[in-house]
Amino acid sequence: MKMRTRLTTALMVICSVFTMSAQARDANKTTYPIVFAHGMAGFDDILGYDYWGDDYGVYVLDTCSWGEYYCNHDINSQQESFVASVTPFASSEQRGYELYQDIQNYLASSGHSYVNVIGHSQGGLDLRKAAKLLHDNRGYRVVKYAISISSPHRGSPIAQYVLNLQPGVTTILETLAEYFGNVIYGGGNDAIAALKQLVNHDYDPNDGVTTGTYAFNQAYPAGTANIERSRSFLTGQDNGNMNPALYLLKELWTEIDGDGYASYDANGDGALGTGDGNASDNDDDGLVGINSQQMGYRLEYWECYGCLDYVWTQTNTGYVADLNAPDATQMTSHAWKINQDHLDIIGVPPDTFDEMEFYAAITDFIADNGF
Repeated sequence: MKMRTRLTTALMVICSVFTMSAQARDANKTTYPIVFAHGMAGFDDILGYDYWGDDYGVYVLDTCSWGEYYCNHDINSQQESFVASVTPFASSEQRGYELYQDIQNYLASSGHSYVNVIGHSQGGLDLRKAAKLLHDNRGYRVVKYAISISSPHRGSPIAQYVLNLQPGVTTILETLAEYFGNVIYGGGNDAIAALKQLVNHDYDPNDGVTTGTYAFNQAYPAGTANIERSRSFLTGQDNGNMNPALYLLKELWTEIDGDGYASYDANGDGALGTGDGNASDNDDDGLVGINSQQMGYRLEYWECYGCLDYVWTQTNTGYVADLNAPDATQMTSHAWKINQDHLDIIGVPPDTFDEMEFYAAITDFIADNGF
């Protein structure tokens, strides 16, 4: 009994020491800066909340000065980052070019030659065009890590549904979206072009422009030609825990059934694949199905209570280089999916998600892999 008591006490001491050291450890500083690429409707603000912030509007990679409270205490005080700004409502052809320009300007002003890029939602598509243009312009792979979060690489049923609404409704939505985009960013917003980008096929073959994720994926792949390492986070959540706006979107407008395999848009909903007939099994995040989200290898996010969270690369579902040809496992597996909706993963409440720790963990992951 005494031996067991001593052993238990020793284990408790070891765990306490480990926990205290883990608590004290900040995320390691990345070798190259992190660039954030926002999704549709974003930049600095989305729905009245800071896009790349926590629920209180604090930037997720805000380094802390001595005595400062409103900052990210989990990151290295020397961490470098940059928030890109592109047209909120536009195709990824346009947004990707603007992201490329933003990164070029940032590299020139900062003196860096490489970056890591994190893209949320449509930003995960934009970063692929930016990476190709950077490679073509500079003659080498500028983007080290490209990490997409909740990105509709193979389309979103919501985009097609909105486009298919009655002309009067789409006109109102288009006007509101473009007015909002012009207020927060400036002119040049085109909500219809933005939505056409996120339908898998060319939505209107007669408009003189080839649109859709299928053609975009062919032009701007996720392989190693332009990006050293492509990775992705998948998100999906049940309706009961979903952001009220996304819940109403799904329940009153259309239902996403986003974890069925097909090598084409088998059910005609605007996203590659099909459904498995169970529309409420955490197979989407309110806007994008999990069958659309994997790029490169999947990342696993593990929340550590009392210490820094962790991110790992998981290879069991394989690598998706050809975004138009994932296999059945990559389109149906729920493995390592983050149980949050499309907006929880950025600074839009209500949610139970700690954005500060999440992005600190990504920073630490990138740094630990040498980039």
